[in-house]
Amino acid sequence: MRLLKLVPDNTNLDFLRWRKVAIAISLLLMAASVALLAVKGLNFGVDFAGGQMIRVSFNQPPSLDDLRTRVGALDLGEPSIQEFGSPREITIRMPLPEGGEEGANRAASQVRQVIVERYPGARIDAVETVSGKVSGELVRAGGLALLLAMIGIAIYIWIRFEWQFGVGALFSLFHDVTLTLGFFSLTEMEFDLNVIAALLTLIGYSLNDTIVIYDRVRENLRKYRKMEITPLLNLSMNETLSRTIATNLSMLIALGSLMLLGPDVIQSFTTALLISVIVGTYSTIYVAAPFLIWLKVTSDSFVPKTATSGTAERVANYNEGY
Repeated sequence: MRLLKLVPDNTNLDFLRWRKVAIAISLLLMAASVALLAVKGLNFGVDFAGGQMIRVSFNQPPSLDDLRTRVGALDLGEPSIQEFGSPREITIRMPLPEGGEEGANRAASQVRQVIVERYPGARIDAVETVSGKVSGELVRAGGLALLLAMIGIAIYIWIRFEWQFGVGALFSLFHDVTLTLGFFSLTEMEFDLNVIAALLTLIGYSLNDTIVIYDRVRENLRKYRKMEITPLLNLSMNETLSRTIATNLSMLIALGSLMLLGPDVIQSFTTALLISVIVGTYSTIYVAAPFLIWLKVTSDSFVPKTATSGTAERVANYNEGY
């Protein structure tokens, strides 16, 4: 029985032919993402914004205006009411009531009573309360975790490879995180601790793809001393293409199943990962790899100065097409 091959032997795709167009698109999307974050910001969940959130399931989709009026009449602060996954699943977010835990329990009881009286059969699925102090600490801790993860990864690659590889990987990760944040700002999906976990997963996953290609690039730099850097990068990406497609296709199938069949409570986590896999795969090929060209990496960049001029050198047949 013959094994299924996702990529034919001797694949010779000229990925870097479009590198200038790709980086222009990437820079444009990054600028748009930063602008969205500055103008619209993120739709912070209770984890980061503080306050109280009550998740309710209704038998029939309620009128949001009617529900907002009835909850607002309790004088507990201006409520924010949104659908959560389906028209029958509603989240009610309110400012943190006075009185600490006792005040929060009293406010939740008042909301529950109004909902049960007006909407028979409605079910309270969850009540979450986060103080402003705790939410501020979570924002700082989440941002610091993302920053330290990216810096730590750049330092590791710098030591494991060379500084040019570290800079390329760091910019690629910054690109992926920025575009994912821009997507959440554009769609106004809830941004909570689950999304932070997804972004940290993205950093590790995207790095994994990048290191596989970088490692092959380093191998080929030693192997083909006279090959130009552009065809060498194309060769390296073609040699690892089968692995890239198999890994990412498996992830997309799993995440697609979670999107369609998974619970609503992890919807933001699943969406963040799905977007991240797509963006991360793109950036590995069209951001991380071309960065080595712009940083003036050549086939003899890392050759020891003590190397003799008579060392045997080989040129890949792959170079003949370029």
